[in-house]
Amino acid sequence: MAIALVALVIWGFIAGRHEAATEAQRESPVKAPLRVSTQNGASVVTLDAQTEQRNAITTAALTAAPYQAQLHAYATVLDLARLTDLTNSYLGAKAQRDTAQAKLAASKMAYARAQGLYKDEQNVSLAQLQLTEATFRTDQATLAAAQSQLRTLSDTAQQEWGSVLAQAIVDGSPLIRHLIDRTQVLVQVTLPPGKTLPTPPVTGSLQLDGNARSTITFVSAATRTDPKVQGVSFFYVAPASSGLLTGMSAQALLPSGPTTEGVTIPGSAVVWWQDRAWVYLNATPHAFVRTEIPTDQPATGGGFVVKSLPTPSPIVIRGAQLLLSEEFRAQIQVGD
Repeated sequence: MAIALVALVIWGFIAGRHEAATEAQRESPVKAPLRVSTQNGASVVTLDAQTEQRNAITTAALTAAPYQAQLHAYATVLDLARLTDLTNSYLGAKAQRDTAQAKLAASKMAYARAQGLYKDEQNVSLAQLQLTEATFRTDQATLAAAQSQLRTLSDTAQQEWGSVLAQAIVDGSPLIRHLIDRTQVLVQVTLPPGKTLPTPPVTGSLQLDGNARSTITFVSAATRTDPKVQGVSFFYVAPASSGLLTGMSAQALLPSGPTTEGVTIPGSAVVWWQDRAWVYLNATPHAFVRTEIPTDQPATGGGFVVKSLPTPSPIVIRGAQLLLSEEFRAQIQVGD
């Protein structure tokens, strides 16, 4: 009996250990097989055909599109208080000029009439003639002073803002009204030191927060440079609705060089990581290589136009975010 009892105790101990081990194994997390590798410094996600189909991973061939290199420049939204003051001063001086012209026209007629009456048997006195002449001469001087003030303000505007904006002030053009009303803002774009453009592009863009863009339109060459950059500068206007405020700085992108053939990256293919844009190329069957792309040239309808990609492989247009998540999951598993 003693031997049987000892055997029963030993069997119970062994069975309990086995059950505990089985339960621990059952409760431990099941790791999915790692699908991420590195080839030539690039991350490669490999999936089987069933996984691709289940997750609707879709690829498409690259589409050709015109591409033009973009020159990166520095942009600052200018304070227009001085431009506004000059515009208001010019409008005031113009009103004074118009008033002086009207007064001179009236006094000139009065003087001519007095001269005629004086010669016609002195129907007016000499004193009256002299008074009308004095009024006429005073009005002449007043008009000359008003015209001189207008020229001074026009010259000052040209020195400070250039001929295009100065003429816009003189003409009262919509450009000036839009700037004063803050429908548009004036942006000074300065090229990097040593860089030049034979002809400033008519349009460009500003890179704003959150990968947003704002179109800028050329106005004229600038009359001053950015003291922080010391490069060639231009004036552009941008819509105030883009959220640009006085004193803000941004990166400007200006088209430069000839137009060549590039490829379009649709917006659905782009994933963002570490503030950079990436796509997945289907380099070989079931293998997807993460590749960084430039974001200088936006494409119509979203996405970007790039000069080229490392290979002409199809690009993932659906499921790119899932592939990026697969990379992160693999990193976590390796860390475990």
